[in-house]
Amino acid sequence: MRNIKEERIAALYSPEDGGRAAAAKEIYAVGRSLADSAIQTWRQNEEFARLLGKDPEITVGLAVTPETFVKIRGANGWPRLADVPAEQDAFEFTLRFAGGTTLDVLTSREPDGSGAIANFLSKFGEGVQQVEFRCSDVNRASAILRDQFAVAPVYPETRPGADGTRINFFLAAAADGRKVLIELYEPAAIRLE
Repeated sequence: MRNIKEERIAALYSPEDGGRAAAAKEIYAVGRSLADSAIQTWRQNEEFARLLGKDPEITVGLAVTPETFVKIRGANGWPRLADVPAEQDAFEFTLRFAGGTTLDVLTSREPDGSGAIANFLSKFGEGVQQVEFRCSDVNRASAILRDQFAVAPVYPETRPGADGTRINFFLAAAADGRKVLIELYEPAAIRLE
């Protein structure tokens, strides 16, 4: 999953719209394939599947160096930066392409820091860092994963994410044995206070 070819990432800052879209589609397919494999059994739980929705909204999170981040952002019209909590040590923006291909492009605010993105880049280099699933109730989904699948969340409690979302992460095994980081996120607009 982390082994996206460098030329696919570089194509995200191609001057050609078609080249950027093709690269995004390929990167999305790689992340999506591993994530689908990893959560296949989770989705067999009716309540969990209902929390994700009939046609889940899925975003692939691509970690890149700060230099690549600026190049991709510039080539794609300078998309708005997400409001990421400072303790997460990340910059992020979203790219949307035809056919439901959505990427969150992420980089570390402090490349030599100890944040999750900096650690990922240091360990694996640029590549798919996470796959994000929209969820109507992250707390309930976390309880189902913990109680019925023995999958512990990365954080003991759901926490604030980018742009007012509520999030938690889960490390899951894909069919090929590789680990994939799954983020469940609850958009601010659907949260019930």
